[in-house]
Amino acid sequence: MAKINFEEKLTKFSDHWSPRVVAEMNDYQFKLVKLKGEFVWHNHVDTDEVFIVVKGSMGIEMEHETIMLGEGEMYVVAKGVMHRPFAEEECHVMLVEPQGVVNTGELEGDLTAENDVWV
Repeated sequence: MAKINFEEKLTKFSDHWSPRVVAEMNDYQFKLVKLKGEFVWHNHVDTDEVFIVVKGSMGIEMEHETIMLGEGEMYVVAKGVMHRPFAEEECHVMLVEPQGVVNTGELEGDLTAENDVWV
């Protein structure tokens, strides 16, 4: 296993809302993603989802609250909780989640990304 440089990996793609796998540990994947604009409301029935802000700022809207995150901050969305990430300006985020998790949860639409794409 070679060391991983987030900045270098983030230069290899430009599309938003399409997570790229950079590493695996046991059954979990570490994914980098670029966010801009609003995502879709969704949930993940079987797993929590971790958002770690690498660069920029973002929000996670939920039914009764909105969590704002800046660089170096993280938040865990509990499994089953409906949420909608958003970022006014491009934001770089690391996601930590089990292998096979689809970015839009049970929903399928224009923002559903191909799974297990490595960078």
